[in-house]
Amino acid sequence: MKRVFFHVQHLLGIGHIRRAAVVARTLADSGFDVLLVSGGAPLRLELGRARFHQLPPVRARDAGLRELSRLDGSPLDDSFKVERTRQLLDLFAAEAPDVLITEQFPFGRTQLRFELLPLLEAARVRRPKPLIAASVRDIVRRTMSPQRVQQAIDLARRFDLILIHGDPSLFGFDRSFAGWEAIRTHAAYTGYISDSNGGAGVDGLNEVLVSVGGGAVGAPLVRAASGAYAQGMLADRTWRLLVGANLGGAVEATEGMIVEPARADFRALLRNATLSVSQAGYNTVVDTLCCADRAVLVPFGTDRETEQTDRALWLAERGLVACVPAPLLSPETLAAAIGRAMRGPSIRSFPPCDVNGAAATAALLHQRLP
Repeated sequence: MKRVFFHVQHLLGIGHIRRAAVVARTLADSGFDVLLVSGGAPLRLELGRARFHQLPPVRARDAGLRELSRLDGSPLDDSFKVERTRQLLDLFAAEAPDVLITEQFPFGRTQLRFELLPLLEAARVRRPKPLIAASVRDIVRRTMSPQRVQQAIDLARRFDLILIHGDPSLFGFDRSFAGWEAIRTHAAYTGYISDSNGGAGVDGLNEVLVSVGGGAVGAPLVRAASGAYAQGMLADRTWRLLVGANLGGAVEATEGMIVEPARADFRALLRNATLSVSQAGYNTVVDTLCCADRAVLVPFGTDRETEQTDRALWLAERGLVACVPAPLLSPETLAAAIGRAMRGPSIRSFPPCDVNGAAATAALLHQRLP
């Protein structure tokens, strides 16, 4: 049985590892022996037949995503980096995989070069050499400097395969990565990664569903949604706010409003709702495109982090959703966007995008191996 060594690091939210878990589970179901190696905070995952290894965890120090810290907020010193790299390389040597997958690197996760560059080199010199693949989202950070773009190109040339988990009929990788022409010959679109779990349930019929994932950066959206509801927007509907663990009890429900933690049946709630209001992370948007009737996206973004903003604005350009850029968010602007979404066409009236990405990834890897 061919072995896959899959490195993933979630820093702020849990979207990266959730997506990697779906891929790992699908690869294992297709006949691979998969080890998912996580460097982020521990959490429960549905991995099926795939195995799991937890590295000493790190996270983003803050929402800027520039610096790493331990889970308690203390900085990473050189001894920590050396030890974690040693553990990773020892594990790689023991596994002797046929495939190495890095998640988002070399187009992101550059804070982890201290361990990913040695891992990449270990794979390149091992005999027999494993297939080296990068697993990357549909959109990368558009604010990369020309120097950083060239670094990504140079590193990408050490990979055998770039797996782009997107659908070019929505938008191509070239819209966010300026070096597309230099890597396109060994890149492949897989379609979006979709987790079909959580698709059944009867709750949420005709509701307004407001969700902020884990809630780490979702407080402004929750406040704006509460304000729009208080002003009477869609007052004939129940509003359900899924606030995530990081917001906890910071939001109080009023009459006609339900406030509760994130739920495993999120896709069912989306399918039953009249309207979804959410941020624009990869997993949430894929669920929205698969299940929602109408949607408003309020992307998380900074001057440096453009991924969610680009995704939301480009989908709005196509007419699939309404969008409120984060700097403009208020109860009034959110209410106006809700009005646009309700007057516009249903997402279900558009041709479906390709969400077969996990199975396509497995097929591509099987095809590339002897």
